[in-house]
Amino acid sequence: MRHVAQTMGTVASIELPSEWASELNAVERIFREVERRFSLYLPGSELSMIADGRLSLSEASDSLLSSYSRALEWRTATGGNFSPHRPDGAIDLNGIVKAEAIEQAGAQLTAAGCPQWSINVGGDILVSPTSGATNVATSSSEPLRAGIADPHNPTALLCSLELRHPRRAIATSGSAQRGDHIWRGGSTEPAQFVQVSVVANDIVTADVLATAIVAGGQDALDGVSDRWDVDVITVDRLGALHATPGLQSSLVRAQIT
Repeated sequence: MRHVAQTMGTVASIELPSEWASELNAVERIFREVERRFSLYLPGSELSMIADGRLSLSEASDSLLSSYSRALEWRTATGGNFSPHRPDGAIDLNGIVKAEAIEQAGAQLTAAGCPQWSINVGGDILVSPTSGATNVATSSSEPLRAGIADPHNPTALLCSLELRHPRRAIATSGSAQRGDHIWRGGSTEPAQFVQVSVVANDIVTADVLATAIVAGGQDALDGVSDRWDVDVITVDRLGALHATPGLQSSLVRAQIT
């Protein structure tokens, strides 16, 4: 069955066997808690109170401090291309907490014993560890096929690919849907890539690195390709599409154009 809900300013779609529908309540609680704590659009959220001085960072919850610390580690790892700070210095964890919510929701479903599931929040997708695994009883497998939107034509798909263990996550970042909203070290030049999709073994890595590549352009893409075991597909402002060798191979194997 598929369950669709509004969360964190976007749409969440969760697919799982109907007999596991009761687990949706726990998943929705995770999303609500993340929004309640981290949304800068909610005046009463914990992060909003830190932003306007009503709450000091030293008084923040362990959950917020953990996400902030994780974001700072990613800032260091990406040479600043990913950052938890806005240009004015305000803390903004939007670049990581959606992926963390997906991560937590997936862990909840797996811990509950749900055998097959997928979570799609605003186009960032994570599937269960067993997705694409062969069922011994039926000798079949059911990988999820994820579509990547064409940034120059919102009604069309750029391509699609299959998500299966261990490549269980895909995240897409860019300016096609929300404009140039990613901070790029003070640069006022248009971003080189209008869209970047990263396929990885976990959703946080995929989401953070997609953002980092949009922010840092070709240099960031080269660095990510050298340092992380991920696959990347980029679209530049002229519409040219480039994919790393691993992703090219997966597209060929899946007979996808």
